[in-house]
Amino acid sequence: MIGFYSYTVILTYLSLAISMIGITQVVEGHFRMAILCLALSGLLDMFDGKVARTKKNRTDDEKLFGIQIDSLCDMVCFGAFPALFCYYLGVRGLLGVFAVSYYCICSVIRLAFFNVLEAKRQSVEGGANKFYHGLPITSMAIILPISYLLNFAVDESVFRWILFALLFIVGTFFIVDIKLKKPSNKFLAILVLVVGIAVIVIITFSKKYHVELPRFIERSLFHMFFK
Repeated sequence: MIGFYSYTVILTYLSLAISMIGITQVVEGHFRMAILCLALSGLLDMFDGKVARTKKNRTDDEKLFGIQIDSLCDMVCFGAFPALFCYYLGVRGLLGVFAVSYYCICSVIRLAFFNVLEAKRQSVEGGANKFYHGLPITSMAIILPISYLLNFAVDESVFRWILFALLFIVGTFFIVDIKLKKPSNKFLAILVLVVGIAVIVIITFSKKYHVELPRFIERSLFHMFFK
C-alpha cells in the first residue's frame, strides 16, 4: 500500500471524515449539525501537528507526507466545506459564485505556500514553526461558528451580506503576507471555549432547518444565472 500509516495522521483523517459528514449535513439542510462538524474538525486539526511531532523517528519522507496530507485535508475541511456552507446559507447569484470561488482559490494559494515554506524549514530545522505567514486557513472553523450567531440578531438578507463580506475578507487575509505569532495553549483553550459556547447556543436556540434537496438545487441554479 502506498502512503505512510501511523498514529501521526489519525487526527488529520478524523478531521477530514467529520468534515465530509458536515458537508452531507449542509446538503441536507441540517445546518446546526454542520456547524458542530466544522467546529469539531477545527478542534482535531488543532492537535494533529502536536501528535505528529511526538514521533521522534519520522523519516524525511514521512514528514513531507504529513505536510502534504495535512494541507490536502485542510482544503476540504476549511476551504471547500465552509464555502459550500456559505452558499447554502444564501451566498448565491453571480456574486455568490465569485465569493465562494475567490475564497477557495485563496485557500489553495495559502496552503500551497505553506507547503513550500514548511518543507524548506523542516529541511534545516525541526520542531514547530512559531509564526504564521498570513491567516491560517483553520481560522474559519472559529470565525464561521461565531459569525453564525449574528443570524439571531440581524435580518436574513443582512446576514447573507455578512457572509459575502466574510468570504472576501477572510480569503484575502489568507494570502496577505502578515506575520502572526502562533497562539499560546492558554489562548487556544479560550478559543475552544468560545467556539464551544457558540455551537451550544446555535444547536439549542436556532430553528431547525431542513431543505428539500431537488427543489433547493433548482432554486439555487435559477438564482445563480438569473438573479
